[in-house]
Amino acid sequence: MRFRRLLRFGLLAALGVLGSTGTAAALEGRVVDAVTGNGIAGATVTVGEATVTSDAIGHFAITANGATVMARAPGYRALGVPVADLAGAPAPLRLAPFIAKAIYLSFYGIGYKPTRDAALKLIHGDDGLNALVIDIKGDRGLVAFKTDVALAHEVSADRITTIPNLRALLEGLHDEGIYAIARIVVFKDEPLASGREDLAVKTTRGAIFRDREGSPWTDPFRREVWDYNLALAVEAARAGFDEIQFDYVRFPDAKNLRFAAKSTMASRIGAITGFLAEARRLLAPYNVFVAIDVFGYVCWNLDDTQIGQRIEDIAPLVDYVSPMLYPSGFQFGIPGYPDPVKHPYEVVRYSLDRALARTRVSPLRFRPWLQAFKDYAFDRRVFDADEVKAQIRGAASFGADGWMLWNPRNVYTSTGF
Repeated sequence: MRFRRLLRFGLLAALGVLGSTGTAAALEGRVVDAVTGNGIAGATVTVGEATVTSDAIGHFAITANGATVMARAPGYRALGVPVADLAGAPAPLRLAPFIAKAIYLSFYGIGYKPTRDAALKLIHGDDGLNALVIDIKGDRGLVAFKTDVALAHEVSADRITTIPNLRALLEGLHDEGIYAIARIVVFKDEPLASGREDLAVKTTRGAIFRDREGSPWTDPFRREVWDYNLALAVEAARAGFDEIQFDYVRFPDAKNLRFAAKSTMASRIGAITGFLAEARRLLAPYNVFVAIDVFGYVCWNLDDTQIGQRIEDIAPLVDYVSPMLYPSGFQFGIPGYPDPVKHPYEVVRYSLDRALARTRVSPLRFRPWLQAFKDYAFDRRVFDADEVKAQIRGAASFGADGWMLWNPRNVYTSTGF
């Protein structure tokens, strides 16, 4: 036994992972495509608390102390390899290509067996679905699982449990090859805003602000609000989610509001990018992908759309940007297409093209939300096979990392996938 321990130490020292005193030292290698063998540029490599990015040919060098070398890159599955397995001539870290094709289950949908089973049946069908987006903190701010975050207990955010055993749920999904995405609604939060009024967005008269749906919001300038949501995100990462997707990472789109700091475009953008940078830092040790949902018009508007979202500032901080490209949401259309529900392909493709031109990142950094619900803004058409197929073609022709279908009632058919 002692000999094996000494041998392991010797191999690690030869690789340069351990110094003479057992402290961290240098580790080098390459991240490559498992199919083609080509190097993957811009891959994130993490060991312990240290994180680096691979260069143009996939090479990385990192100084860190940890037992596992972890790597991830948009368009691929994440990978973790024991440091000892890289002893000797360093073997490349081979990432398997992966394009997510997902449907969404709400806070209540994931907990209702008939709805959950219907979604899993679709994923197990022949339509190419391979991923599931799950609310773990839903549109009303309720937390779906048994959390250890004290503030959630304090404001009764966890009073309804729709996921009794989060880790068991994820183990079951992974056993079936399903990529699991945790959706966390951040600043729109009824329990926290009501239970801690000092953290709520206020009107200029001092009352708690409520949006058109009657929901209160928490203040994006408040660090305690950041910490609360990020603590839930870390719990989700520890439980085994493949990706953490933040939604409502923005200021409410209303006027005459009062915040903890003066609201200007610069300060709003600073609050949103600050939250995302902190999320990236805290989630790095779990090798989990980080994503953000943004309004569709964020792809087009050059300012922050008055909500703190400007795509050039957001894209560098996350693995995936997920614009909500629902044709019904483009009330003013897009250039050349004033009636967007008649042109679902163009809405998706040209919005993504616009975002790419502004960010100059890989198309794989985008995975859009697509409309799988009835139009509410134009001619009230049902978005069925033709409309869904057209949107999917738009995402595919662009080269996005797949797509996600949104239906708030969680009602999906295989037609159109």
